[in-house]
Amino acid sequence: MNRKLLWGLMLILLSTSAVQAQKKIGNETDEQKAKRMEWWKDARFGMFIHWGLYALPARHEWVKSNEHITNEGYQKYFDQFNPTQFNPKLWAKKAKAAGMKYVVLTTKHHEGFTLFDSKFTDYKATNTLAKRDLVKEFVDAFRAEGLKIGFYYSLIDWHHPDFTVDAYHPLKPANNDENQYLALNKGRNMANYRKYLSNQVNEILTKYGKIDILWLDFSYPGKHGKGKDDWASVDLLKQIRKLQPGIIVDNRLDLDDYADGADFETPEQVSTDALAKFKGKTWETCQTFSGSWGYYRDENTWKTNKQLLNLLITSVANGGNLLLNVGPTAKGEFDNRANTALDSLGIWMHANSSSIYGCTFAPDKYKPTPGTQLTYNKTGKKLYVHLFEYPKDGKIVLDGYGDDVIYAQFLHDNSELLVDKDKSTSGSLVLKLPIQKPNFQIPVIELSLK
Repeated sequence: MNRKLLWGLMLILLSTSAVQAQKKIGNETDEQKAKRMEWWKDARFGMFIHWGLYALPARHEWVKSNEHITNEGYQKYFDQFNPTQFNPKLWAKKAKAAGMKYVVLTTKHHEGFTLFDSKFTDYKATNTLAKRDLVKEFVDAFRAEGLKIGFYYSLIDWHHPDFTVDAYHPLKPANNDENQYLALNKGRNMANYRKYLSNQVNEILTKYGKIDILWLDFSYPGKHGKGKDDWASVDLLKQIRKLQPGIIVDNRLDLDDYADGADFETPEQVSTDALAKFKGKTWETCQTFSGSWGYYRDENTWKTNKQLLNLLITSVANGGNLLLNVGPTAKGEFDNRANTALDSLGIWMHANSSSIYGCTFAPDKYKPTPGTQLTYNKTGKKLYVHLFEYPKDGKIVLDGYGDDVIYAQFLHDNSELLVDKDKSTSGSLVLKLPIQKPNFQIPVIELSLK
């Protein structure tokens, strides 16, 4: 091929890609978006709550799909749903005490059951033994504690008669047979489901006052999958922005082609090591206490307090948020394992939350000493050194910090940390720490900068 022609084609392709990347659904400026997102970036720590009928079988929120349960077979959980101990005021107090600033509740998960009183379905909490709108009680309780309100709403619905059978559906053919898919989907109409989806999103965004976050979940385009066209995602996002102009929306509508198709990325259940690649982006990692989102009675791979703190600190150290999940029981309570985890987080956050709220990654000039993680508050000119490994000799060397630090203290009690003047240099700061580690899983040093 002629080199000039080849170069011309490349320029056209690059130009086309650039235009596609810049496509926008709305007209919000970067400055307006930054203002809208400001509280969320400062908050850094939120609670996810996965709760629905799947709390009764208590063996994973995907139990209906995993075990290929029909609507008829799943009906017993609807008939028995009676959360006699549901008290969202206690949930809200737990979240606040743990240091969380916002909460996201599953108003409807993939099973199709709604915790709110919807006009468009009978498959809702008000028709169970609960006999009330559980979302309203949740909103009132959490709002009273000063927490921001978020709703999760599943794009997927395994109960709705018009939601077509796909690769995740409980009725999916065992051998992925094309003819079986066609037979199973005879009479199902996704256009009807799209209308239902739009109607219910309209309900949850108009019945409960200001909603701060909408978590839509999830897209899986491709053969026997569903993506933006199946949800009418562009129109749906326009509808959301119109109803709640200040809302923050996740990235699971399959709108990557649009510059404003999402407000934040959602790395799910990733390792702390994987979080570094999101540095510089706007993101929130969603994580569980164990291996399941919904209440799972017999699941025992629960994270330790140090692992949970590692997730929180490492998220902030890379400029992101942590959304940490609780799966209440069928009675409507947080179980003992969840309460213990939340209480432990609360003890640490009470003493050390200044290293989380309003913080982000440190400037490049400050390199973390081995065994530490850094967070940084630009407004307060504070650098926080999280001691994952406590120095055995009672000293910590901070290379490159020496000229900038004007005061050092432990964050948990504001007790001064002295500088070892004999060993410090103009570029390297050596702090004297007590030989006995403070009674915190991960102590934090606060450095005041010039």
